[in-house]
Amino acid sequence: MTFRTSIESRQAKVGVVGLGYVGLPLILAYARAGHPALGFDIDPAKPEALLAGRSYIKHIPTDQVAEASDSGMLDATTDFSRAGECDALVLCVPTPLDEHFEPDLGYVISTIEALVPHLRKGQVISLESTTYPGTTDEELVTRVEAAGFTVGKDIHVVYSPEREDPGNPDFAATNIPKVVGGATPACLDAGVALYGAVFDEVVPVSSCKVAELTKLLENIYRAVNIGLVNELKVAADRMGIDIWEVIRAASTKPFGFKPFYPGPGLGGHCIPIDPFYLTWKAREYGVHTRFIELAGEVNRAMPDYVIHRTMEALNSRGKAVKGSRVLVMGLAYKADVDDMRESPTFALMDGLTRLGAEVSYHDPHVPEVGPTREHMEWAGTRSAEWREAVVRAADCVLIATHHQAFDLDELAQWADLIVDTRNAMAATGTRDGQVVKA
Repeated sequence: MTFRTSIESRQAKVGVVGLGYVGLPLILAYARAGHPALGFDIDPAKPEALLAGRSYIKHIPTDQVAEASDSGMLDATTDFSRAGECDALVLCVPTPLDEHFEPDLGYVISTIEALVPHLRKGQVISLESTTYPGTTDEELVTRVEAAGFTVGKDIHVVYSPEREDPGNPDFAATNIPKVVGGATPACLDAGVALYGAVFDEVVPVSSCKVAELTKLLENIYRAVNIGLVNELKVAADRMGIDIWEVIRAASTKPFGFKPFYPGPGLGGHCIPIDPFYLTWKAREYGVHTRFIELAGEVNRAMPDYVIHRTMEALNSRGKAVKGSRVLVMGLAYKADVDDMRESPTFALMDGLTRLGAEVSYHDPHVPEVGPTREHMEWAGTRSAEWREAVVRAADCVLIATHHQAFDLDELAQWADLIVDTRNAMAATGTRDGQVVKA
């Protein structure tokens, strides 16, 4: 039986390695579609939760996990030796930057090396982690072939970038077109079959490198445009112009313009990180990606700009930052999710703390700060209660993320000074001078 036949008949077992924001919705999609699905993660809490039918990601309801678990289609483990049970293995592991803003492929390499001893003929391996062009060929194909397999004949290797948008009500895992590139034509055919089993649309491309660069282009496009509007925000502020009003007016043009919005900095795993994967790889070819690097500089500078605006706002009330109590609203990097990866709120809290402010945060989606690679000093810090006394005690409330769960009417009643980085207070009645946009 070929892989295409087994996947189309729902007999193929699909393994998903890495059960985070990308891997969890993917494995649930296969289980819902009637495919035996086996999840792998080095964190034992995740397999334990799935086996108990419990979600650990806020925007993925527990009843979806429970349904998949009860169906008998979903299994999970920390034991990578079970990789041989799977007909396909999809790698959804992190690809962060190191301290020099260079790619850190440690998770990808350690994962494929853990899997290689347990591979067998007939399997399909797909990498979904965002990375620079050439990674799949250089890191996966070489290791599979070094183990004695012929890629394209014994084992098929593909690259298919994740396109998750946590918290987006319109797009879930399977209704987003799925780009797939293969190491060989036979690999591509297997990849199309693998993803065609659960995705509404599969977009085949000619190579893994094309698929890898496709993902980077998507995120670089956003990073550059956000950098542009962040730079314009600073200029507009100096000119006494409301950049949000400018964006609203420009958005009335029915062609040739797409609105992007300023903020306190970039967050999430993709946009702050992915462009630098291409910047690093381009240097190998003697190319200096100036546009990307400039956008990165602008976006990384935004937390400092917000802190400066907060200092000015406090000064206008005759208060110094040192000793002031600052309540930051929103720890998650984007609205209505619990994802705090690369959140610019950490940079805001770090910077204000260094200046001597007493900093707390409120986020109903993040009741407690979990462990992070770069901000361990905040681990265990709990979200402040949403009470009038807490808000009134703050010298300044800084809106870093605009969650729908926030009661902005109460904020307007209780807070003396609000620094708003998201234009969140635009539709709420406020007093003259109460809100400073940053």
